[in-house]
Amino acid sequence: MSNRYIYQIILLMRPAQWLKNTFIFLPLFFHGQMGNIEEWKECLISFCSFCLVASSIYCFNDIHDLDADKNHPQKRNRPIASGRVGKTTAYGLMIACSTVSVSILVLFANDKFPYCLGIIAFYFVMNMLYTIKLKTVPIIDVSIIAIGFVLRVIIGGVSTSIPLSRWIILLTFLLSLFLAFAKRRDDVSIFQSTGVKARKNIGEYTIPFIDLALSITASVTIVCYIMYTVSEEVMQQLGSRHIHISVIFVIIGLLRYFVLYSRVCWHGFVHF
Repeated sequence: MSNRYIYQIILLMRPAQWLKNTFIFLPLFFHGQMGNIEEWKECLISFCSFCLVASSIYCFNDIHDLDADKNHPQKRNRPIASGRVGKTTAYGLMIACSTVSVSILVLFANDKFPYCLGIIAFYFVMNMLYTIKLKTVPIIDVSIIAIGFVLRVIIGGVSTSIPLSRWIILLTFLLSLFLAFAKRRDDVSIFQSTGVKARKNIGEYTIPFIDLALSITASVTIVCYIMYTVSEEVMQQLGSRHIHISVIFVIIGLLRYFVLYSRVCWHGFVHF
């Protein structure tokens, strides 16, 4: 097996996307446990398991979307769409990643194994359904993406036995939904400029609707974050009554995002 082929196998697993799984560590941050080594270990176990099950889904996604990816300006360079990796190999890698993912939990998750496995299994089934059908349903598609990030936060809380505030759940969902809508705008822009549909349902979305959805989601996110900072529960956990000051930076950050976003849209394309 050549180094080039191994490289294509690694690309198929999309390790760059594992960055999303760092949401698993958010409970440590929001609960003020960043210095707790034992809880870091528990989160790391869930992180590794989640990365591998995510890679198995990416393999299935690339197999299922093979024909569509071949006609996409960027996705046609993916390992399967480009013909550098065969379907049989991809299926084998998918099974291997899933098996190792579960094995990690069995070996290291101890008494939390059933709960973590349940979350992983739900994530796997949800994304399989997403790949097969649900990603063609407008709104449902972006909602599933956002729920996926919520599940990452939940497994982080379960693996460390950290109770999760309702605000962190809502914030995770809203922020993820915001980014999912931003990505859909990218796809709509590509479709309008090249005629290529990155997704089958992209014709169901319009630029004005997505811009409205982004504005609404950003506004609700800010309100939710304000409620989070003034929550007695959160102030007690973090040991400070001045968390609300951070609202200023959150608002500035979102406004800055929209400034950059509008500049890119003005030039006729969006890249996230």
